[in-house]
Amino acid sequence: MLVLLPPSESKAAPAKRGKPVELAQLSFPELADLRKQALEALIEVSARPDALELLDVGASLADEVARNLTLHTAPTRPAHQVYTGVLYDALSWDSLSPAARRRGNNRVLVISALWGALRPGDRVPSYRLSMDGDLPALGPLARHWRSELPNVLTAAAGKRGVVVDCRSGPYVAAAPVSSFSDDVAARTVAVRVLRETNGKRSVVSHLAKHTRGEVTRYLLEQEADPRTPEALRDLVGARWPAELSAPTRPGTGWILDVILHQQ
Repeated sequence: MLVLLPPSESKAAPAKRGKPVELAQLSFPELADLRKQALEALIEVSARPDALELLDVGASLADEVARNLTLHTAPTRPAHQVYTGVLYDALSWDSLSPAARRRGNNRVLVISALWGALRPGDRVPSYRLSMDGDLPALGPLARHWRSELPNVLTAAAGKRGVVVDCRSGPYVAAAPVSSFSDDVAARTVAVRVLRETNGKRSVVSHLAKHTRGEVTRYLLEQEADPRTPEALRDLVGARWPAELSAPTRPGTGWILDVILHQQ
């Protein structure tokens, strides 16, 4: 099983001490050149007077954008400590059992606008950049990563086991399911969260992030390693109401609806 997560917009406060990032030591060294290009482009745009506008952030985040200028030398910490948003609060990495953390280090990938793909233990600094960004020296970030990231994810998925896709839209665009090999696409399952109230269902956003974090945590705490979309549905269905939809056309992947009942 492989679980694909988005990063979080919110990051932990910069570490006070520690070694700077070493691109060659991050997982997936084949992404090193693309990482270097993204890093240099981000530093360049963050030094501009119109940096906030180009990075599409408000004045309250000016300090975070300014910190982008020190990314070459900033102290690092494991990725699972850098990301602090709703999904990661629900995942609560540090409170996972030792066995679940071991599984997570092998099974979880965070898709990043700056680093491409990270394993939870990869050490990186805090930064400010979103995948839906467009850097003047680089162009749209999703397009930048699409040249190599699909190959990396296809290889990471291996020859068996489901790919549990918890990414949000911009991060899917950097490596669409249709860009995976046919074999991997056929066992990729996107997790969608629906709220059911008085028999009516609707897609939720903030609550979806939290639930995807809970689903990831639940999967890591299980010893089971689902090999098929149906097996994943049955595993998740033991904890939440869950419904599985088959691909509507080749290369689109499955959809697992996790249903949250509310009155």
